[in-house]
Amino acid sequence: MDRTTTRSRRWIGGALALAVGSGLVLVGGAGTAQAADVNVAKNAGFESGTANWTCSAGSGSAVSSPVRTGAGALKGTPAGQDNVRCSQVVTVKPNSTYTLSAWVQGGYAYLGATGTGTTDVSTWTPDSSSWKQLTTSFTTGANTTSVTVHTHGWYGQAAYFVDDVSVFGPDGGGGTDPDPVVPSTPAGLAAGTVTSSSVALSWNAVSGATGYKVYRDGALAQTVSSTSATVTGLVANTTYQFQVSATNAAGESAKSTAVSARTGTTNPGPGPSVPKHALTGYWQNFNNGATVQKLRDVQAQYDIIAVSFADSTTTPGQIVFNLDPAVGYASVADFKADIAAKKAAGKSVIVSVGGEKGNVTINSDASATAFANSAYALMQEYGFNGVDIDLEHGINSTYLTKALRQLSAKAGSSMVLTMAPQTIDMQNTGTEYFKTALAVKDILTVVNMQYYNSGSMLGCDGKVYSQGSVDFLTALACIQLQGGLDASQVGLGVPASTRGAGSGYVDPSIVKNALDCLARGTNCGSFKPSQTWPNLRGAMTWSTNWDATAGNAWSNAVGPHVHNLP
Repeated sequence: MDRTTTRSRRWIGGALALAVGSGLVLVGGAGTAQAADVNVAKNAGFESGTANWTCSAGSGSAVSSPVRTGAGALKGTPAGQDNVRCSQVVTVKPNSTYTLSAWVQGGYAYLGATGTGTTDVSTWTPDSSSWKQLTTSFTTGANTTSVTVHTHGWYGQAAYFVDDVSVFGPDGGGGTDPDPVVPSTPAGLAAGTVTSSSVALSWNAVSGATGYKVYRDGALAQTVSSTSATVTGLVANTTYQFQVSATNAAGESAKSTAVSARTGTTNPGPGPSVPKHALTGYWQNFNNGATVQKLRDVQAQYDIIAVSFADSTTTPGQIVFNLDPAVGYASVADFKADIAAKKAAGKSVIVSVGGEKGNVTINSDASATAFANSAYALMQEYGFNGVDIDLEHGINSTYLTKALRQLSAKAGSSMVLTMAPQTIDMQNTGTEYFKTALAVKDILTVVNMQYYNSGSMLGCDGKVYSQGSVDFLTALACIQLQGGLDASQVGLGVPASTRGAGSGYVDPSIVKNALDCLARGTNCGSFKPSQTWPNLRGAMTWSTNWDATAGNAWSNAVGPHVHNLP
């Protein structure tokens, strides 16, 4: 979903022209490193920001998440004609072999070396949802004393990340980064916001530290790269003791003085059940030109309201919710009261994770647990009935499934779980999104695929259909229905107005015809399914705000039609 007025997705057809990526490692000797070999790259882990690196148009930046090790990594977001090329000149020894490597994640990433005096090298990888190592090697010329190593992304693709660059081989005289020393013990540890299942902590930064370990009652609770953390998954009305230590490559400091905090007792209880045929709408927690609403203003036709969006933290997998002042609430308590009122009216209010600009990394057991704990904490604190998964930058089905199952175990059978994949994410059962949906089928409420900003796509009959038609909606829904999802878990996601998305808006009459075709076998286009699915869940729109901007024309037309399905 888009946090701005429109959203688009560009695809690269055919073979990409070979370019050079991020991350470097050079290995000396004829394939075997000698005792004197070193990593001649400086600031190779981006612990000192982008020092020693030069990025095109100043487009690269150091970030604290995601990181592979330490506290920093490089992030590059290609835009326009800039592919975010970041480079460093390293000092090398003539007639020597170096191994160049780096760990990358995110969009297309390239790594290479130029000015070697022999053959320049490069390697690359397409999108990767987890850290992946790129490796190549080169030999310097007889008079070569410096080489440029570089990394970059690709035009129109997602942001890429680089960490732990290595240019390993003989020291050319430039040396390497000095070895770190064990950091001192953190000071200033204090407890902040407390909920029934979480405690927020903060402390003072320690010079030379690349990370911090947070302990709960003497046991390691989590590792973070910033000077704050929220410990989740706690028992209500219980006192805990917390400590923190500082770490880097040299080791771990002593633990800080302990602080105590007691969790709260809030428990919102289960919410209303979702009706057999439901209308879902995304509510914007930001102002992008659409009508600014409070939750109380959302049209009564909506059965599921997805609050957009949760925000990620520096802890992989962890999410928080920050109420945007732009939506006009006088206080967070006022917002929570609106959630309670909607629930009392029989509506489900859930928190959405992701969107076009949002990204949450869930690619390990630790990040899966962090997601489950933090999402449950939000459910308890705000009264959300569940979560919506709208991750548009790649997912790992194995760990996302673990995260959702852990959350379900905490929240119980009344939890509402929805998804909003893009059309490309549900083209076949082998995609990560489709695999996740099938893996959590027993706890899944509905998949509201986004039938927009996608261009032409294949239907379940193997034919290509253009977006904006009844055939496009029905033939693509058919893939999910034939691929293993129950009809009650399939919904049609469309924009509420021409301004709600970059492309793909259809008149409400098209949506109603598609619903009839799938549920009743009537009002079909050229594609008519071989069966009907009367239990089809319904429809979704982006967003309730764009719907309100157009006078609620979409929900007034589609809502009653959904509720009157067989």
